[in-house]
Amino acid sequence: MVIEKDKMVSIHYTLKDEDGNVLDSSEGSVPLEYLHGYGNLIPGLERQLEGKEAGKSLSVSVEPAEAYGEYSKDLVVTIPRANFDTGTKIEVGMQFETGSGAMSRIVRVTKIDGDNITVDANHELAGKKLFFDVNITDVRDATDEELSAASGDSCGCSSGGCGGCSGCGGGCGCF
Repeated sequence: MVIEKDKMVSIHYTLKDEDGNVLDSSEGSVPLEYLHGYGNLIPGLERQLEGKEAGKSLSVSVEPAEAYGEYSKDLVVTIPRANFDTGTKIEVGMQFETGSGAMSRIVRVTKIDGDNITVDANHELAGKKLFFDVNITDVRDATDEELSAASGDSCGCSSGGCGGCSGCGGGCGCF
């Protein structure tokens, strides 16, 4: 069976940067399982898996535009410390979620200068070419429940991917 839309795919992967440093890996753990064709992987990896079969191993590279996007200096801002909860000790490297719903975003603290805190909303892999070693372990038809969860039909999710199952108590199978 080949990988195409509406298939559940299981893969083992190792993600490396341009210097060959391992950034993430599923080896030694359970394979990553995802529903193909619904944006559950970065676009460049999902596209390169299309048409492949279980048992296939491949090495692929993904350009920033098909991964986490180009790095944008516009997403780095300096804000007053007063904008943070006074009980929170802020340190470089901390991450916070800002906004809500579709407008939520993770930001990282990159610099503290007195009463000013610089945060970066770029994904930590933005602007980087990524290298994946992938072993496709299984390809199967998705169940009706898996397809329903992906479309958001099972819990009224408006985002098409159930950003948190707040309307159904988490029992809808959303991932």
